[in-house]
Amino acid sequence: MTPSPVPLSGSRFQNEPAALYREMRLEHGPVVPVVLDGGIPAWLVLGYRELHQLTGDTVLFSRDSGLWNQRSAIPDDWPLLPIILRRIPLGDAPSAAGLRERAAVSSGALEDVDLFELRGLTERFADELIDTVCGTGEADLVADYAMRLPLQIIAALCGFTDEQGPGLVTALNDLLDGQERANDGLTHLVTSATELLAARRARPADDMASWMVGHGNGLSDQEIVESILEIAVVAHQSTADWIGNSLRLMLTDERFAASLFGGRSSVAQAMSEVLWEETPLQNWSGRWASRDTYLGGRQIRAGDLLLLGLQGANHDPHVRTPGAAQSGGNNAHFSFSHGEHRCPFRAQEMAEIIAGTAIEVILDRLPDVDLAVPADSLTYRPSPWMRGLTALPVKFTPTPALRPAT
Repeated sequence: MTPSPVPLSGSRFQNEPAALYREMRLEHGPVVPVVLDGGIPAWLVLGYRELHQLTGDTVLFSRDSGLWNQRSAIPDDWPLLPIILRRIPLGDAPSAAGLRERAAVSSGALEDVDLFELRGLTERFADELIDTVCGTGEADLVADYAMRLPLQIIAALCGFTDEQGPGLVTALNDLLDGQERANDGLTHLVTSATELLAARRARPADDMASWMVGHGNGLSDQEIVESILEIAVVAHQSTADWIGNSLRLMLTDERFAASLFGGRSSVAQAMSEVLWEETPLQNWSGRWASRDTYLGGRQIRAGDLLLLGLQGANHDPHVRTPGAAQSGGNNAHFSFSHGEHRCPFRAQEMAEIIAGTAIEVILDRLPDVDLAVPADSLTYRPSPWMRGLTALPVKFTPTPALRPAT
């Protein structure tokens, strides 16, 4: 009997993803038939070699959602549509040339960011956030810090105001969780980015939105809005979870105890290990088969949707020993994807600077920080896409703020 497709939802993605991916691989092999909310079929590619093939062959496995053989059956308000399409689901799907042009504009805007200034900006915003809690002796390093810092930085780089930050964070979380508020989150993001674009067309400034307006190479307003939002969505949530997951590892694993008492030598090691063991981006979309083919022994039909099982591939027993931690400069993981459409190198550099600086500031400002709850009580958000904590309660000796409130 053929095994039934696996629902790409449920508490196991939240509570025991490593065991779930291992069971999927044992039952189905490296390419797993899955069902998305609403009964929509897809393939989840968990094999390291198969994922390498999927992301490396952009002709056979295209990012052109116009190929999707299920698209006519999906309503435009389907909560997962923004994640699957990786774009605002308005109007016609962009052509392959349009996708490349938009990606080039986004990459150009990122390349224009000064990394030295980015580190200074991160330190300033991180200190400001810690100033709000350092005198209390307790904090939630997810809600009070990790979930606020990256978007605050990205918003400033894009051109959003500080006042817009909290609303943007809430909207992004709603969108990425893929639940009932996903479309409300999308509406808020689209409205905010559209208003920003209009403001920068009227009055350019020194920010990424203005750069895109000036170097858009004929992109429409919608395409520029999509570029702004793609940078915000991917960069914020994955970096926030990279910070949170790395702090959790350093607070719960005795190998990193020295770093928590005045040192920084293990920060990079912890961050690298998280990318292998608990990568923020577990699964992602999307590729569509341009013709009938085979992958990992599975017959893939033209127009089938294939999802990138990034965390599953990182644990593929063909490339690593089960349970062995991977760190120490081994960057052969799939946490930034692979191939032509992988996360741009400049975006990786920026994420690493933001996450690493955020952790270092914590160690400097709160040197005796410790968990305020048992480690086994920490929980993760119920998302099949992202891997991030719901909260990280800590305690520490109260210290004065660097910039007392006025």
